[in-house]
Amino acid sequence: MSDMTGDTASLSEAKGGSDAARISEVKAWLTSQFESAGKQVPSFDYTHRSIAHLHNLATASQAKSQAATIVANDFRQKASEYRGQAARVREILESAGMAQESLPSNVVSLAQVLANVANLLNIRDTELSSFLVAMGDISLRKTGVEEKRAKAQKDSNVLLDYTRKAIQRLTYLKKILAQLEDDVVPCESQMENWKTNLEVMAAKEEQYIQQYKKYEMLLNRVGYSPKISHRELVEMAEHRKELEKMTKPVVDTLRSYQDLPPDKALAALAIEDKKRQFAAAEKYLEEVLQSALETSDE
Repeated sequence: MSDMTGDTASLSEAKGGSDAARISEVKAWLTSQFESAGKQVPSFDYTHRSIAHLHNLATASQAKSQAATIVANDFRQKASEYRGQAARVREILESAGMAQESLPSNVVSLAQVLANVANLLNIRDTELSSFLVAMGDISLRKTGVEEKRAKAQKDSNVLLDYTRKAIQRLTYLKKILAQLEDDVVPCESQMENWKTNLEVMAAKEEQYIQQYKKYEMLLNRVGYSPKISHRELVEMAEHRKELEKMTKPVVDTLRSYQDLPPDKALAALAIEDKKRQFAAAEKYLEEVLQSALETSDE
């Protein structure tokens, strides 16, 4: 347990020492930066997050400053070498009688143009081979630029074609929209007419449904069955006609009795006789109907 406590304490001390070192580095960097700008370092709270952020900035700034110092020293050394080489070339030219002051103005201007072209072509000498290589490189770049320009022109033409088609399509859609807007009013009136007709048809449908239910109940009450076919109905109608023919003499006889003198006894006998005949006819009719229904059920 004591070993663990000691390790924790040593870690805390190491962390505190690291934070203190970072704080000192950050303070030194801030002081150098603000002093170079002629200003004082503003006061702020040194929290763990701010110290970490400022330490990262200081590290990156110092690395970039060091790299910039190295590059600047290299440029200074190259500039010194170039100045020394220029002095030697000047001495050689002066010894050969070709100093700049002794040369004509047009030669000086041509040499300046040649130097500018060399700088433009990024070459370090005025050899013809260097110029040819630089011109070849420029020609290759020009060819690449021309290819890219042709491709861009082709893409532009394609986009222009798409744009024309889109404009034509938009014009057509606007025309269709105008036609549809013109057709709104007559279509609305036609829709209202259809709506009215639909309401009437719905009311008729409800009426027909009620009538259908009523007729269905009536048919169920009289014993109608969907199994009865048209042929069976025709046969039943023919039986009915036969029965009417059979009962017609009875009816005619009953009508003839209306002309007889009023005799109660004879009238009663005649009525009883007709009742028996009528009952026999009804019984025969029921038997025929029952037979037809049984035949349809089978």
